[in-house]
Amino acid sequence: MTSLGAVRISRANLDQLIEHAGQEAPNECCGYLRAKDGVVEEVFRAVNERNSPYGYELDPKSLFAVNDLDDEGFEVGVYHSHPHSAPVPSPTDLEQAFEEYVYVIAGPVDGSAPFEIRGYRLNRERFVEIQLRATPATDAG
Repeated sequence: MTSLGAVRISRANLDQLIEHAGQEAPNECCGYLRAKDGVVEEVFRAVNERNSPYGYELDPKSLFAVNDLDDEGFEVGVYHSHPHSAPVPSPTDLEQAFEEYVYVIAGPVDGSAPFEIRGYRLNRERFVEIQLRATPATDAG
């Protein structure tokens, strides 16, 4: 996911992210994505080591898995939720971000469910929103 272009993700994978966000609320959820050629192939849940409504930290096993995927040439994304605010990167999100990854955030647009999903890339120390294109389940993941 080296460009700022759209990322394709199946409706089933989007539903998994939304389900995870709902299950972990009021705390933030987190996980990661494996992709190839801009298409998300699989979503992996992680444990939020912070166990907090105000931040996330992927567990060590997930961090190793993310590094392995990166080393194997896969495109990597990291996702988390904002249980009580819009899916827009926070200052903390900016501090933790790396330019090589796509960031996906689930959050309620108006402060309550249902959750919406938005994607971002870090570009020169600021987030730029990217388009997430939902595809049928047979297209990706």
